[in-house]
Formats: sequence, C-alpha cells, structure tokens
Amino acid sequence: MLKLKLLTVAVFCCAAVHVSAQSKDDKAQNYLQRAENIYDLVWKRYRVPAQPGLFKENYPDNKKDSLSYMQGGGVAEKQVSFLWPFSGVFSATNALMHLSNSYKLKYKQYQDTLVHGIELYADSKRQPLGYQAYPVKFEKADRYYDDNGLVGIDYMESYFVTRNPLYLKRAKQVFKFIESGWNNDAGGGVTWLEGHKDQKPACSNGMATLTALKIYQGSKDKAYLEAGKRYYTWMYKTLKDTNGVIANDIKTGSNKLNHVYWTYNTGSLIEAAVLLYQFTNDKQYLREAQQMAADSYKYFSSKSRNKNLPIAIDLPWFVTVLFRGYAALYNVDGNYSYIKAVEDALNYAWTNSRDEYGFITHTWLPDAEGLKKPKWLLDEACIAELYTRLSQLQSNKK
Repeated sequence: MLKLKLLTVAVFCCAAVHVSAQSKDDKAQNYLQRAENIYDLVWKRYRVPAQPGLFKENYPDNKKDSLSYMQGGGVAEKQVSFLWPFSGVFSATNALMHLSNSYKLKYKQYQDTLVHGIELYADSKRQPLGYQAYPVKFEKADRYYDDNGLVGIDYMESYFVTRNPLYLKRAKQVFKFIESGWNNDAGGGVTWLEGHKDQKPACSNGMATLTALKIYQGSKDKAYLEAGKRYYTWMYKTLKDTNGVIANDIKTGSNKLNHVYWTYNTGSLIEAAVLLYQFTNDKQYLREAQQMAADSYKYFSSKSRNKNLPIAIDLPWFVTVLFRGYAALYNVDGNYSYIKAVEDALNYAWTNSRDEYGFITHTWLPDAEGLKKPKWLLDEACIAELYTRLSQLQSNKK
C-alpha cells in the first residue's frame, strides 16, 4: 500500500513537471508566433516598393502628420521614414536571428536588405562619417548622436550573429563620429545632435555607452571598455536623479537637470551596468544595475494610468529599451518581476488593442481614436522585438 502511494505521488510529480515544462514551451512558441506575425506585417505594410531597403513612417500613410521628435519639432512626414523608426526594424531582425541557426538563416536576407537601407543614411561628405536622420539621396539632414548610437548597436548585434567583420568596422566608424561630439561642458558627455550644444541628453549618452561596450564585447579592445566606463560614469553621476531614475538631460551653461523621465534612459544604463559587471567582475556595477531596476520599476509602475498596464507605456520603443536592461539583469540575478510587468502589459495590448490591420495602438490601450489612427513604424517594429525576447526568455527560463 505504501509503495502504491509513493508511486502515485511520483507519477503526479512527474506529470506536474511535464505540464509545467509544456506550458513554458507553449508560451515561448506563442510569443514567437506573435513576433513573426507582426514582423511580417511590418514588412508587408511599411515597405516602400520604389525605394528598396526603406520603409514608410506610418501605416496607412499619414501625409498630414507632423513629427515631433526632431530638433525644433513639427517636421512633416516624408517619402520614407527617418532613421530612428528604421532602426527599430533592424533591432527586431537581429533579435530574431539570435534565436537559433535556423532563424539566422531565415532572416539573413532581411538583415542584408536593412544593411543596404541603413547605408542610405550614411553621410561621408561631413567628416567624420556619420548617419544623418534622413537618407542622403533625398536631402541633407541633421546628424543626431543618439541615432548614430542606434546604428552602432544594430551593427554590433549584426556582428554578434554573423561575425561579418564589416559590421564591426562600421560600428567603430560610428563610434568615432559619436566621440567627436564629446566635450567638457557639464563635465562631459555628448550633445543631442551635431552643431547644437544646449543640452547633454541621456538618449545620446546611453546609446554611446552601449555602442562602446558592445564594440569591446566583440573586439576585446580595451580602449572601448574604457570609453564605455567614461560615458557610464558621467551619466550615472550627472543624470541620475534623487529618485534613482535617469533624467532626460542636463542643460549646458546652467548645468540644470531636466526632471523629465523616460523609460529608455534608465533602461540603457541598466544594460550598460550589467555589461560592465560581466566584463570587469566589479559587483558595484551589479548593485547599481539592481538599484536602478528597482527604482525605475517603482517610479514607472506608479505612473501607469490604467489597471491593465502594470507599468507606464510612455512610448512602446522606450519600454523595449527598458526591457532590454531588465532582461540583461535577469540573466544575471534571475529576478523576473520587472520583466513580468512589461510582459503582462504587452499581452493585454495584444489581446485588446490591435487595429483592423493587426497593429497595436501607441498607448497599448483599446481607445477608439487610437485604434483608428495610422500606426508609427517604430511602435510596431518594437513589438516584434519584445515578443522575440520574451520567447527566448521563456525558452531559457529555469
């Protein structure tokens, strides 16, 4: 009788383990299907057939749209997208290629197309070479240091998955341009864009930090590790506010901190801190990453204005960058709670906030106006990246 009871318990436990594992695998597969679903939609709806390698800013076209994310604001929508939303497609592609060798092969042609496309933004007339906000063949445009940081990160992620030395070379080239913007105003850092010295923003410096550290990761050239430390230290000491969250910028001249907080600014520094910990084994970086994660979660969860979103969605791509930081930290300390907040919010948006074309609203909420509005390329491309990363985390989850 005792043996029978023990056998029953053993079978029950094995079954429970099997169900748990199956559930984990099912979730990973479900997330991957969602990632590929929206990735395919992006390529189907946003491609500009007459301009190979380039994308539309919005779908459906919204030629009356005024884009507010450029210097001075109020820039009219153009024939193709600006560099920033383009980079979102590049990042999603790299994330998919990181999943496995089969996915590397499946998405290599997409990556090749994107490499062609991003080079259309490269401006070699102004030295050092940098990537301007709009393709060179159409017009001369400003060169933003944060945009160039995104190019550097995308090229390094491409290098990690292909080991193509050209991608490493181009990332180094980008970082040379970023470094040309460093000056000692406000104690260091780079400005937002070339030729404007009124502010030192977290976006430019956070992406510069990650570009340097990822180049070090790929090249083992210690000069890039030291550069990454320099950018990180300046940001941590200068832009981290008393609430533990990274402020938007510091004004040069007055050295006044701008007490505006976006999710991605803290996210980039969390990821950088984790990388520095992994490269140096200095636990102070890990402690700083953990504290910034806790403080950012506390702050941004308190700012959510809807019970269905456990964390504030200031901009979907911003939250994606924060998620990258949380995911990097999770891979070191196993704390899934911050990731779960983004996961739950995204799943709510997927179930409740998709429009007639299958795209998600900017707010991740099912408001009637948001569902009818044209959808921005960056808002949708980052959904593919998020679900790809969630799928990978589920597959690797203990």
